Amino acid sequence: MSRFVVGIDLGTTNCALGYVDSEAPGPVQTLAVPQLVGPGEVAPRATLPSFLLLPTEHEVAPAAMALPWEPGARAAVGTFAQARGAELPHRLVSSAKSWLSSGNVDRTAAILPWRGADRDLPEGGERVSPVAASARYLAHLRQAWDAAHPDAPLAEQDVLVTVPASFDAVARELTVVAAREAGLPKITLLEEPQAAFYAWLASTGDAWRQKLVPGDVVLVCDIGGGTTDFTLIEITDDGGALALERVAVGDHILLGGDNMDLALAATSERTLGEQGKKLDAVQARGLVHACRRAKEELLGAAAPDKVPVALVGRGSKLIGGTVRFDLERDASRALLIDGFFPRVPAEARPTRRRAGGLRELGLAYAADPAVTKHLAEFLDRHDSAPTAVLWNGGVMKATAIRDRVRGVIGDWYGREPRELEGTDLDLAVAIGAAHYGWVRRGGGVRIRGGTARAYYIGIEGAAPAIPGFAPPVKALCVAPFGMEEGTSADLPDDELGLVVGEPSTFRFFASSSRKDDAVGALVDPEAAELIELDPVEQEVAAAGERRAGDLVPVALTATVTEVGTLELWCKAKDGAGRWKLEYAVRER
Repeated sequence: MSRFVVGIDLGTTNCALGYVDSEAPGPVQTLAVPQLVGPGEVAPRATLPSFLLLPTEHEVAPAAMALPWEPGARAAVGTFAQARGAELPHRLVSSAKSWLSSGNVDRTAAILPWRGADRDLPEGGERVSPVAASARYLAHLRQAWDAAHPDAPLAEQDVLVTVPASFDAVARELTVVAAREAGLPKITLLEEPQAAFYAWLASTGDAWRQKLVPGDVVLVCDIGGGTTDFTLIEITDDGGALALERVAVGDHILLGGDNMDLALAATSERTLGEQGKKLDAVQARGLVHACRRAKEELLGAAAPDKVPVALVGRGSKLIGGTVRFDLERDASRALLIDGFFPRVPAEARPTRRRAGGLRELGLAYAADPAVTKHLAEFLDRHDSAPTAVLWNGGVMKATAIRDRVRGVIGDWYGREPRELEGTDLDLAVAIGAAHYGWVRRGGGVRIRGGTARAYYIGIEGAAPAIPGFAPPVKALCVAPFGMEEGTSADLPDDELGLVVGEPSTFRFFASSSRKDDAVGALVDPEAAELIELDPVEQEVAAAGERRAGDLVPVALTATVTEVGTLELWCKAKDGAGRWKLEYAVRER
């Protein structure tokens, strides 16, 4: 095993890194990340803001972006990028993680910064893909780690990278691709809400058993820069000992701090327009970044009455083109809290509006900004009344928002859930990921998930063609009921062959009643009353001397990953090839 277990929070707004040293085990430590904080000035910060600045030499001198491990850097990541990007919004990549989960665009194409109305800038400029931007953040963390631990390169450690619980299979796979491009060839993915809960377990130690009792249901309310994630964890009695079981995960909701920034910007631009002040495209982009900074002040515990905003114009008349105004605290808080976290009844549901036939490509934001409506739907779907709540994500740092959410839940169920405190919302996910990695080595209590159904793959029988009859199909059990996430099973060495080099259909089945079928059990899907799931269409690449249509003898290994995906690995028995089939098994 590697010396270090490392957890990385690849966040929409901030990245962080936590780790456990197996040679000196103890509380999870965090890495203060060296980064540019000003032109030519490098200093460590607790987090690495997820912003990438891609300026021309005329906009930022190359020497201003030099790093200890990259003196010739032509781009900047982190604090300086975030700050300078407000003045150069057309050069700033932000929300790459949200783009990574967007199926509306080619996530491997160079589309960021997303220029919108500013796409025809005459001076052009570099653009990158969401995958490449994510790889830049991970590469910066790797280089910072390697500089601090030259004898233990990050690529050789046990690394866990977190993703939203609601990321689909493509977004998860692209996260792995980004890590590989960053020089991290082998990582494990972990859900962010689970990581947040592991951080709480790490902070409380064995005292968690006094804070929770059998029957408690913990809502992990995770609202970050780009997404809203809900997870329910139930406390159960396992033969006299307390156990943790994740019982529900919410849908993918593209709703978070970014939407709040856009809301402040939209209302501000409308007000300026009523005053006869029209913003150009770059000023409009800069307004969003200015509102991001102002939002954090306005929602803070000691918020000022107003926050001044200045937007510099383009061209030779910079001073004359500057637009100045104030964001008022009370009006802004009313917009953000009442607009995104309104008091609604328990039967409220998010608005589903019909999309237009022609739309601009971009992020598929949630149609309804009311987080409390999404929460009401989630809790009703799973028939759960949370008794405790654990916060995660930058949005939930605001006391006023936390109080509103607890108050709304209290209105629904007659009592407010108690808060589970003790975690740093900026660092919890990275700390929790590292702690979970340590738990996997036997270092603590683990949250149980387990598949809620048994899963099978269809095996087409070898039979002569008969007019009017399809080949017989058997269902091979690849994941028995309750198979724990993060575990694998080798299937019996049956005579199975995989067709390579041409498109194939893989049939999957499931059963919530067959709880005794073991891995490798072969059943008749009709007689066993299995439910057939959506098939997977995939072309398995031919390798070496194999030709399209060849049937390759394979051995199978099934893995249920930490993010709720069934991975079925098909390994050629002659050792010349290994292929992966993937299916989402998470109950939502």
